[in-house]
Amino acid sequence: MKLTLKIWRQKNNKSQGKFETYQVEANEHMSFLEMMDVLNEQLIAEKKEPVAFEHDCREGICGTCSMDINGRPHGPMQGTTTCQVHMRVFKDGDTITIEPFRSTVFPVIKDLVVDRAALDRIIQAGGYISVNTGQAVDGNAIPIEKDEAMKAFDAAACIGCGACVSACPNGSAMLFTSAKVSHLGILPQGKVESSRRVLNMVAQMDKEGFGMCSNIGACSAECPKEISLDNIARLNREYFKASLASEKA
Repeated sequence: MKLTLKIWRQKNNKSQGKFETYQVEANEHMSFLEMMDVLNEQLIAEKKEPVAFEHDCREGICGTCSMDINGRPHGPMQGTTTCQVHMRVFKDGDTITIEPFRSTVFPVIKDLVVDRAALDRIIQAGGYISVNTGQAVDGNAIPIEKDEAMKAFDAAACIGCGACVSACPNGSAMLFTSAKVSHLGILPQGKVESSRRVLNMVAQMDKEGFGMCSNIGACSAECPKEISLDNIARLNREYFKASLASEKA
């Protein structure tokens, strides 16, 4: 299949980027990143600069392969990362527009590679629990209801790719932050620090410059792990309670 690719090219964060057009032939059984590899091999053979893009596991686990494809984070398939999108979802002769995640909080490093360190700093602000060190306790020592464990597990599925930020017209990171707050706060081990966690993580999110959540829902719709909006509701409740408690203190 012959494809036309309109790809965003930008040398660094300080330079002005632009779209460049390329022609490539791909097999319908290739993954999207394999198609990008074919393009780069073609560019290298022509003594041209290859397109910089991020990738690691290529198994839909790490979230590194973040890019907007035809205006949608991770491409046209729901609940799928870029590396798991296969070329059979496109048609021969299609024009595909490929961009880096669009957010001022994610500055472009080069071409399709963006700096998502802001998400790491939100995690550092409270995405952890404090426990006594020593011999590991038995796995069944703390009883946890199955429903609660499944809610925590579903929230923990967030891979921190940033698709929610790119999909949100406000550039909000509420889905990401709420998933991290939920998967720790639901479990008994994380309840001790739940108030401090939610206050610190939301404060860091605001400090980074992410927008406010207006419950549009595009974040969950485009999330490759389909993180539920219920987590945002849970974060709002936890934040409200923690704010009242801190004022009383």
